[in-house]
Amino acid sequence: MTASITLVLFDMEGVLSHYDRAARVIHLAAVSGQPPETVRHAIWGSGLEARADAGLISDDEYLRALGDLLGCRINREDWLAARHASITPNEEVIALAARVAERHSIAVLTNNCCLVTDHIGYLNPPVAQLFGPHVYASASFGAAKPAPQAYLGCLEQLGRGAAETLFIDDTDANVAGAINAGLQGYKFVSGDALSEELERRRLM
Repeated sequence: MTASITLVLFDMEGVLSHYDRAARVIHLAAVSGQPPETVRHAIWGSGLEARADAGLISDDEYLRALGDLLGCRINREDWLAARHASITPNEEVIALAARVAERHSIAVLTNNCCLVTDHIGYLNPPVAQLFGPHVYASASFGAAKPAPQAYLGCLEQLGRGAAETLFIDDTDANVAGAINAGLQGYKFVSGDALSEELERRRLM
């Protein structure tokens, strides 16, 4: 028998917000004077972003390494401005989360470094307003989704059990990782489909 859900844990980018990587790249290309392909490689192709998301390097180490790859200094303001340009809140899904919050606990687990969660009020104001302090970066737990440690570290922080948590993400691997860690999982495909799923589970 499936356990009753007491916590709904949301991914952010791709679920609670739309993520425009190209906008982020364009901003950093302008700052660094490097072509977009160089910026893309520095962030994703080099493995730097993955190391930061997993908490293997500190935020300051991450910014220094990114600057080294781009041949210039990347300060926090530049980085945050680029990330801000890449995020558009998904108001439809945020409204669904608000309805869930009327009767159940909600939180966010995002594959990101702590720069994102430390500055969530600037980067994604509607998410910051709704979720308050319960927006967690994978880097805080020393692993990125779909590693079990990411989910279980977050749940330990929240004082919640895995079986009573529904995790919502837009990628198959991250949903599978949650299920493997003992959570219940749902793959996000659209606001309408999520609304039906939440209604079916009587979560709103």
